[in-house]
Amino acid sequence: MAAYVCTRSFINKFKDSIRFIPRRYRVKTKWAATRPKFPATELALHNFDTSYGIQLRDLWPSIRVAMLCEQKYGALINSFSSVPNAIKDLEAQGCKDFISIDCSRNEVHQPSQDYTTSHRDSTELEPASLQPSISPDIKCLVFPQGDISRFKPARPDSSGILGYYLLDAASVLPVLALDVQPGHTVLDLCAAPGGKTLALLQTHSVNYLWVNDLSGSRTMRLHRTLQSYLPKEFLDESKIHITSTDGRHLGITEEKSFDRVLVDVPCTTDRHSAMVEENNIFKRSRTKERQKLPLLQTQLLLAGIQATRRGGYVVYSTCSLSQLQNECVVQQAISLAQQELGITVQVQDLRWFAERFSDTFHFAPQLNVGELVLPHLCANFGPIYMCKLHRMN
Repeated sequence: MAAYVCTRSFINKFKDSIRFIPRRYRVKTKWAATRPKFPATELALHNFDTSYGIQLRDLWPSIRVAMLCEQKYGALINSFSSVPNAIKDLEAQGCKDFISIDCSRNEVHQPSQDYTTSHRDSTELEPASLQPSISPDIKCLVFPQGDISRFKPARPDSSGILGYYLLDAASVLPVLALDVQPGHTVLDLCAAPGGKTLALLQTHSVNYLWVNDLSGSRTMRLHRTLQSYLPKEFLDESKIHITSTDGRHLGITEEKSFDRVLVDVPCTTDRHSAMVEENNIFKRSRTKERQKLPLLQTQLLLAGIQATRRGGYVVYSTCSLSQLQNECVVQQAISLAQQELGITVQVQDLRWFAERFSDTFHFAPQLNVGELVLPHLCANFGPIYMCKLHRMN
């Protein structure tokens, strides 16, 4: 006779060891979970091909190639460092100071007669007689045209202060255009990571510098940059004031406080967007952020205009070729300043500036004549856009 076996215990153990998943809850791993179907760099290039192809026309193919080439850097000499023979060592490698070369080539500028163009509404050009000089204290060395050699890491002096700062050489141009004079108070509204801030300090003309950036992490990076390139006595709060606040509010809280204001706004950073996936603003998750950029840029520029004293200057710059982020932003800010704040702003003619540095940089011709004075600039440097505004009242 067969022995009796209780099957209930086996069934219970079987239920505990195996779990049945209903069909409707079964999910197959998809590529989209780990890899986007369209990388952000491809989305950026498609966007550029569509918009810049119309905007720049026949120039766009060559500009596109330059944008996709390896970026070329310059070495901003740190005059606060006592590293021996820093400039001579770089010159021995074939580097040249593009600022002194281009300025000596055109030391006395005679404006051309055809520089007068018609401008719409309140956007008028500053008379040529008011064009500033170029600061001789800023030195930025670059390798010759076509040479994309890499710079060696900067060496510290006996105090630990580094001898030079590596940046895109085109980033120095807005600082040169700002024309800081001895005793000036200066606001760098969107300062991180600190390259333009260091360039401003190389003029040795700034009496008081306020540097600001909304991002806390970028502001910490700015702190580290200044600590690596400046002696401790220059980091005193009475000389350099560092904040991490919304720059749009400084126009009200610091109204008419500064002789010079640099507004280097957040933008699509065209070269980075076309080359690098990390932190790319063309990611689908950042679409709304990208669409709101022109509004943010207009508000920041308007705050910069408010913070400028009567007779002071504002330089607005981006590293984008987009007209929506460049010409349109400046036009809108000028209009709002006049209509809502009663502030009259005049655009300065910077074509002499573009001519002076044409041996180092390739400037694209102005497409919308009369809107802005310095159009796009592209090569292995940049791209960069800037406009200089003069507050009249």
